[in-house]
This record gives sequence, C-alpha cells and structure tokens, in this order.
Amino acid sequence: MIKILKHLARILFGLVFIFSGFVKGIDPLGSTYKFTDYFHAMDLDSLVWAAFPLGILLAFAEFAIGVAFVFNSRMKVFSWLGLLFMTFFTPLTLWIAVKNPVTDCGCFGDALVISNWETFYKNLVFSALAIIAVINRKWYAEQVKTPMPLVLSSVTFVVYFGIVYYSYNHLPLIDFRPYKVGTNIPEAMRVPEGAPQDVYENIFYYKNKNTGEIEEFTEENYPWKDTVNWEYHDMESNLIQKGYEPPIHNFMIESPEGEDITDFFIYDKNYVFILIAYDLNNAKVSSQDQINTLADWAQAQGYSFICLTASAQDDAMAFAETYGTPYEYFNADEVTLKTIIRSNPGLMVIKDGTVVAKYHYNDIPSPEEFSQEYMSK
Repeated sequence: MIKILKHLARILFGLVFIFSGFVKGIDPLGSTYKFTDYFHAMDLDSLVWAAFPLGILLAFAEFAIGVAFVFNSRMKVFSWLGLLFMTFFTPLTLWIAVKNPVTDCGCFGDALVISNWETFYKNLVFSALAIIAVINRKWYAEQVKTPMPLVLSSVTFVVYFGIVYYSYNHLPLIDFRPYKVGTNIPEAMRVPEGAPQDVYENIFYYKNKNTGEIEEFTEENYPWKDTVNWEYHDMESNLIQKGYEPPIHNFMIESPEGEDITDFFIYDKNYVFILIAYDLNNAKVSSQDQINTLADWAQAQGYSFICLTASAQDDAMAFAETYGTPYEYFNADEVTLKTIIRSNPGLMVIKDGTVVAKYHYNDIPSPEEFSQEYMSK
C-alpha cells in the first residue's frame, strides 16, 4: 500500500506539471501576455522584453519535470527540481492571492482558469507531493531497471518541441479561448435570464463633527439621518460575490467616430473577414500582399473585409497608405484582440456570427483555397 501511495504521489505531481507545461507551451504568446501583465503589476516594466523567453522557459521546465516524474526518469535530480519549483512559486502565489495584482494567475493557460487563492492551495498540496518525492528519490531510482524511462522521456520532449514550434509559427494546436472556431459570438455574449448578478458590499465613511475623526460604517448602521453629529465623507464598494460572466463579455467594434457597430458585422448572414492587428506598428507585413489579394476578392464577392486594431487612427491611415490596404480600419480593445487570435496580424472569418476559420499571418489563404475549403460544400 505504501509503495502504491509513493507512486501515486509521483504520477499525480507529474501529470499536473505535464498538463500545465503543455497548455502553456502550445500558446507561447499567451504566456508572454501573462508575464507582461505580471511585470506591469509589479512595476517591472523594464523586464517586459523577457516575457517571451520566460514564458517558453517556464512551460518547458514544468513539462520536463512532469515527464520525469511520470516516467520515473532521473528522479534523484528531478525530485529536487520539482521541490525547488514549488518552493519558489508557493510563496509567490500567496503574495498574488493577498495582493491580487492579476485576477487570473495563468497557471494552466486558458485551458483551466482558477482563482488566485485556489492556486495557492493547489501549490500547498503539490509542495507536499514534492517533499514526498524528494524523501523517496533513491527508492524511485531503484525501481528503474531499464533505459526505457529515459527513452520515453526523450521521445516525449521531441514531440513537445515540435508542437510548440508549430503553435508559435501558426496558431495554438488547441484553442482554449472563447473565440475558437465554432463559437457563435452573439450567443457567447448573451447573459441567461435569471443569471446571478454581482453582489457588492458598500462601506460608508462619515466624519464625526465633534471629534473630526472619520469612521467606517456598513449599510446596516451608517448614520445618514444624524446630520447633527455626522458628515458624509466617502464610500467604497467591494465585490463579495461574482455574478455570471458570459464567455465573451468585452467584444465591441468601434468606428473612428466612436460608434458601436458590432451588430452590423456579427449578425451578417454572409462571410465577414476580420483582420486582427492589435498593434499595427509591430505587425508582421510578410503576408500583406496575400491579405490585400484576399480582401480585394472578398469585397468583390460582396463580403465585408475589415481590420480591427487598438492602434490610433493616424497609425492606421499611415499603414494603409504604406501598404495599399483596400479595407477599412475599426477599433477594438487590445486585450480582446490578443485573446481572439495569437497572431499580429491574424485573420478571423465569421458567418452569421459564428467563427468559421482563423488564420495565422503565415497561413493566409488565397481566394481559391478559401473558396475550395468553405464555399464548395
């Protein structure tokens, strides 16, 4: 029984680390954005340049440790690495839970979102599992009689690197975000009737006219009627219970004049080609000729082809003039655009509000390719 528990501790630790490293590894830009959020929250803007390599390194470290644990490979070394990992991240996640600099720790990418406190409690459990692994590291090593664990680990690493490379140069192999192909955007934005609403606690601050001191009150006892002794000073509202939030809750297309024109596109019965370029100044232009060709063709067919960007209109007009783009530019939130597609630029095609296709800038289809794939059925 004790032997089984030892192996269960090792395998459970390894599987969770493999999962965490995998979902972050196939979405390297997502990990980059999360590190960037942390650096901004900690006033470490000078380290933003390191967000991408750190995202790659963290994902690989987790995956490598997980694989070693699952296959019982080199446990004398990797058990200590697992414990070192937990020793660093457990106090960090406690600080994140207390200070709440970001609402989502990003531990499992977009595949599984848990609260900051849940992350800390999870790390306490896995710290215990890491300690068990270190204590039994020699026993684990003694169970290995063949080179098979090392062979399996090596093959797994090769496959992993291939998947990460593919996901970076195209799109994530698995899309966990709310804008994945098949999603109907209007439905994903809808709040069901009777859904739970946010619940807030109001704190009132009143100044005592006799002492000059400011005291704190709740909604049950604040002295709003006693104007002789108390003077209103301030109020704050704290969210104590989060209500229902639809999967898509911040998607809006704005015209240059600031008008919300979202419905015009998400309820279009025809194909709508939406080029996503959250930052035009840093957008890759290697596929711009293919994009222009596809845009000309789409518009000739009577389909809308637009570009959504968080860049200023002056930058959009300059970009249009430089590259001869035949489509209009509209504005959207930068975080939303980064969430829609992990590519700058990238292309999303919708029809009657449903996402039918997404393309990395390395994979922009020709009119013939798109027609054969979607219009010949």
